[in-house]
Amino acid sequence: MNCKFPPRPPFALPLPNGGALHLGARCLVMGILNVTPDSFAETGSRLDPDRAIAAAVEMEAQGADLVDVGGESTRPGAEPLSADEELARVLPVLKGLAGRLRVPLSIDTYKADVARAALDAGASFVNDVSGLRHDPALMRVVAERGAALVLMHSRGGSKTMYADAVYGDVVADVVGELKASLARAVAGGVAIERIIVDPGVGFAKRPEHSYGVLARLAELAAALARPVLVGPSRKSFMRSALGDRPSVERDWGTAAAVTAAVLAGAHIVRVHAIAEMVQVVRVADEIRRAATNDC
Repeated sequence: MNCKFPPRPPFALPLPNGGALHLGARCLVMGILNVTPDSFAETGSRLDPDRAIAAAVEMEAQGADLVDVGGESTRPGAEPLSADEELARVLPVLKGLAGRLRVPLSIDTYKADVARAALDAGASFVNDVSGLRHDPALMRVVAERGAALVLMHSRGGSKTMYADAVYGDVVADVVGELKASLARAVAGGVAIERIIVDPGVGFAKRPEHSYGVLARLAELAAALARPVLVGPSRKSFMRSALGDRPSVERDWGTAAAVTAAVLAGAHIVRVHAIAEMVQVVRVADEIRRAATNDC
């Protein structure tokens, strides 16, 4: 039997509450909850905690397997935010969600102080877009709290990332830099079993780089031997294919990128439109299953 799609190896990520997140049987959907006034991908602000809490509850009802809460925009050109400002946005939401969701919560931050407070408020994951480049103390917080950690590939900061988007072989370069992030995390006390990698589609990558990463995702996953999260949702790399349309009108393009990621073996996809992308993921998973159930 010729298997049409690459394998999606199983993993069990230990969580701080003593449980585990099981990955591999199907692709999980992570919902994006931006508690910011300037999200590139949403209309209207979720700065009001009650509104943000209601949105998270709705995401779970629509099929999200995880919810990722972020208080600082990391879009290209965004202004950095202080830890105090970030905490003022996310903590009321995390505390309001404590005991209300059955799915794990993630905190989207690269700051150790924010991660520490968020984990104490009930988050189980830290999603670090800097891959531990920004705040070395973050790995100690993750290790001490027994949290799961997402290490994303990026270069530079929000204002300089495109200037750093110079690659020889984009997949080889991303793999090498993510391996360096993994080594830093493990040296800092984070158990390898708790780590997920994210190739950083749209971060410090021009459109051809993001498409290249998606096209060769299986190669990247095999080289890193860790669960893979992919976050293409509504990102600007799609302009090269879709034209200069607003980010909220890129869900059809997102569906194509999500399908490619699932077929290539992604363990988690991070998206905005939960109800729609849950359908996309479920159908893509059935296609994978039909191709591999006899292998």
